[in-house]
Amino acid sequence: MIPTAQALAEITDRLKLAGVEHPRREARLLLAAALGTNAAGLLARAEVEPHAYAEALSRRAAREPLAYITGHKEFWGLDFLTSPATLIPRPDTETLLEAVLKSGLKPRSILDLGTGTGCLLLACLHEHKAAFGVGVDLNPEAARLARHNAQRLGLSNRAAFLAGSWASALSHQFDVILSNPPYIESADIAGLMPEVAAYEPATALDGGTDGLAAYKAIIDDLPRILAPGGLAVLELGAGQAKLVSELAREAGFSYALRRDLSGIERAITLKFCK
Repeated sequence: MIPTAQALAEITDRLKLAGVEHPRREARLLLAAALGTNAAGLLARAEVEPHAYAEALSRRAAREPLAYITGHKEFWGLDFLTSPATLIPRPDTETLLEAVLKSGLKPRSILDLGTGTGCLLLACLHEHKAAFGVGVDLNPEAARLARHNAQRLGLSNRAAFLAGSWASALSHQFDVILSNPPYIESADIAGLMPEVAAYEPATALDGGTDGLAAYKAIIDDLPRILAPGGLAVLELGAGQAKLVSELAREAGFSYALRRDLSGIERAITLKFCK
């Protein structure tokens, strides 16, 4: 046994040496998760066994994302299970939900394309109690994980998940369509931080040579799957607002941009032109 403060200091030093951002914060989260407790529980422990967190520390020092090690990530105040089959939910993506809420629309049907953990769809259903939603992901493992998250959050009676290529298998129209599509240019993926490049699924990152392949596919299909008066909200990569806005305009949609907390144009909302 060693003092908890000593363990935290040693974990912090190891993570800092490995190049992990915010090593002190991550040390606290990692140790708490490894011990099966929370921040308050960690403070209450005077001593810990080093072997209790050794494996988790080795994995994080190798730059495996903490959310894959703990198996959980918070999004929109909700707890989501995570796995290497999906992208890790990020705070920036909450910008899409804010856009839906600000629109004042009261959707009865919601579609989430590239659903991953299901975080976007399930958070939106959490806010719109009368809505039913469908999440689609190319990876069957992701669709299964999203279904499990729906069950854990008590939303399985209002959500369905399936594996498929965008909306190709769907014929229904939806009041709200959400998507955080792959938007990284293929040549740029290898240069991303190790947590992303080495661990997160490439199919959820790779947007093709120009980063726009998924946007083109989704926007081309919107006239078929977006209900009259409906709203589509797509996440944007940094610097992509102008290019995706042009795709929307050429397809006959009106659009607006919404910035995230860092000031980056993070979401584009699309509506049928009146």
